Amino acid sequence: MKVRSAEFGTRNDSSAECGDFGEFSRAVQSAVYKSAGKPGLILLLLSLCPLLTPSDAHAMHIAEGILPFGWAALWFALSLPFVGYGLYRLRKISEADLSFKPLVGLMTAVVFIISLMPVPVPTAGTCSHPCGTAISGILLGPAISVLITAAALLIQALFLAHGGLSTWGADIVSMGVVGSFAGYGMFKIARVMKVNLMVAGFMAGLIADWATYLTTSLELASGVRGDSPFLPLFWKIVVAFIPTQLPLGILEGAMTAGMIGLLSRKRPDLLMKMGVLKPGDALRSGEL
Repeated sequence: MKVRSAEFGTRNDSSAECGDFGEFSRAVQSAVYKSAGKPGLILLLLSLCPLLTPSDAHAMHIAEGILPFGWAALWFALSLPFVGYGLYRLRKISEADLSFKPLVGLMTAVVFIISLMPVPVPTAGTCSHPCGTAISGILLGPAISVLITAAALLIQALFLAHGGLSTWGADIVSMGVVGSFAGYGMFKIARVMKVNLMVAGFMAGLIADWATYLTTSLELASGVRGDSPFLPLFWKIVVAFIPTQLPLGILEGAMTAGMIGLLSRKRPDLLMKMGVLKPGDALRSGEL
């Protein structure tokens, strides 16, 4: 049996290849730990602080109840086709390799942890945080990345009171759809232009993060403006995000570049199987 995939190419359902995604899952896990290093440990500890300390109901992402019902329903409706297509892609790829689902679970945990470091933006009614959708979009494709983001956001909303069920669709659109496709697209464009692999990863992480928050600003301005003009409120929210999101975008770019670079040095063969590298790419010492 063969399955043709835009992200993964043609794969055979055979025992010889059944462990490819399992090997890749272990390689990704190693890359997460090693590329993050001490900054990653600090990030993890900071992300756990909300679980250990009492806090007000100031949620990560767009807080529960911020958006009027009509706007919340609109963003939810827009997110459904992307989530549905992600489920379809997951089923098709899993038919070709049963070890793909554990990799999706691992990347869901990565996105969950990376996006669990809230930096409050009081004037915007939300929080800043890294997203992690660039790395999931590059490695697994944007469709699967949207599904991963939806699962991470749902768990955060249900069990950690970060974000909300009423704003789940809006958060999927901004972080999952826009973040994943922007990061994936930026990486592919950069590689077509022969940009260095790690630089392309940095650009993807940076653009995915900033695109997410431009979309969040649009969603907030559209939903809460009332009778006020849209553009002035939109730019006010964008400016409110800048002090936190500017450095966080750079941090996310560095994290993405580190993970891609480490995987390319340790297991370039697996990156080729995932379609991140082409078979003809030569990993010369000066490229990385």
